[in-house]
Amino acid sequence: MDTIALFGGSFDPPHIGHEAIVKALREFKDIDKVIIMPTYLNPFKSKFYAPSALRVVWLREIFGEYENVEISEYEVLQKRPVSTIESVKHLLESYKKIYLVIGADNLSCLEKWDRYDELKELVTFMVVPRDNIEIPEQFLRLDVDEKISSTKLRECVEISKLPKKCAKEIYNFYKENYCKTE
Repeated sequence: MDTIALFGGSFDPPHIGHEAIVKALREFKDIDKVIIMPTYLNPFKSKFYAPSALRVVWLREIFGEYENVEISEYEVLQKRPVSTIESVKHLLESYKKIYLVIGADNLSCLEKWDRYDELKELVTFMVVPRDNIEIPEQFLRLDVDEKISSTKLRECVEISKLPKKCAKEIYNFYKENYCKTE
């Protein structure tokens, strides 16, 4: 296995959009394995909602039976915000090629990512459409048609937007701790 897709994120909460992305990546012929890498804390955020260890448990439950999908705790174990370039360099010790999966909403701030010029030489960006943002031609496009936002789900969690494997557990956690509406 030489080629991977790195799908990183907060997964706070994980939702059916994340599932749809992983399913689409598994259909991509050049990818041998999908590595899902939850953050301890996103470098662009000041806090997380569900603890990283709990998010890892959920991701393992959701994707545990998927063939050629691995949940990596690399960033979580660092117990600090980890830049994407650091995670990519770590993975390049074991793999030859990395497709880096990002949402189109990240395109406007890519230049602010730590060592972006170096990062873009090490990976092939694969962009998932979001919010009708135009994806420039130099990026690969991964068509997934799930319009879900973790931020909005935290505000008012909907069980139908959560992966069936642990929907009730995720729903109860956010409903009890963060849901702003009754």
